Amino acid sequence: MASDLSATLPPDDSDIKRMSFEDALSALERIVSDLERGEVALDVSIRIYERGEKLKNHCERLLTAAEDRVEKIKLSRAGKAVGTEPMDPA
Repeated sequence: MASDLSATLPPDDSDIKRMSFEDALSALERIVSDLERGEVALDVSIRIYERGEKLKNHCERLLTAAEDRVEKIKLSRAGKAVGTEPMDPA
């Protein structure tokens, strides 16, 4: 199994920046599952753990950006949505 897993890993983690939240979360869940099974060689475990950290950070950045967008919704005093403010340029 370890050789199969290492063969499917990209040579670097540059692909993570292009992943959607859902894709990154799915990849992270696969890594957690592989590590929990304990059937991965130590060197591959270290590599996928490091990739998992990068995926987690990417997911957190995307969630923060989404939260910032939601916070731009204007509310009336009664708590009803009354419009939105222009988003800050990213």
